[in-house]
Amino acid sequence: MRGTAKRPVEAPAVRDENDALYDYRFRRLVPRAAWDALPEDVRRRFSKRLTGAAAATYSGEIVWTRLSRAGWLLAQLCRPIGAPLPLAPSGPAPAAVAVSEDRGNGGQCWSRLYGRASGHPQVIHSAKSFAGPTGLEEHIGGGFGMALTVRAEADALIFTSDHYFWQLGRVRFRLPRWLTPGTTIVTHQHLGAGRFAFDLRVTHPRLGELVNQHALFRDG
Repeated sequence: MRGTAKRPVEAPAVRDENDALYDYRFRRLVPRAAWDALPEDVRRRFSKRLTGAAAATYSGEIVWTRLSRAGWLLAQLCRPIGAPLPLAPSGPAPAAVAVSEDRGNGGQCWSRLYGRASGHPQVIHSAKSFAGPTGLEEHIGGGFGMALTVRAEADALIFTSDHYFWQLGRVRFRLPRWLTPGTTIVTHQHLGAGRFAFDLRVTHPRLGELVNQHALFRDG
């Protein structure tokens, strides 16, 4: 009896960078080996293709927000440009984040809702664009923004300010260091089982730490 020839097993299709189901914009900012070493949950969160009315949502809590006196003053001075920093120190408070595509500028819109001890929650809006000398910028309002570098370390993606700028149309002015709050570092750290930690630190070279915020989130 003649045996039945076995069909060769096809290798899984390799996703290329034009795959409509994936967003490769963050991945391109990190060396491939470092990206591949990140936990799958982190890679998945930063590879979601948010098209049309789709949005990624995350819920959790602000564990603490610490502001120095200079940090509190900086947060108040930033109110006219959208209050991008927490306005007051606080303990545990509910929080939520929504991310959607910025179809007009080819980036992403980030909205963060932070509960407060009294009164309405603080809502912070910003827009990320994949542009500029570092490949990633965060725009906060009033034409102000910061260029960010991205690196992957073990179980975390770390975003660090490279410089700050003000822009109106095609006119762009890079702010001198003495006119900036210092270095901003945002860390997205994998905690397992669909959970992650968010840490925000703003440190001035002479005034020290201005802002320190630690939050825990889970996939929506």
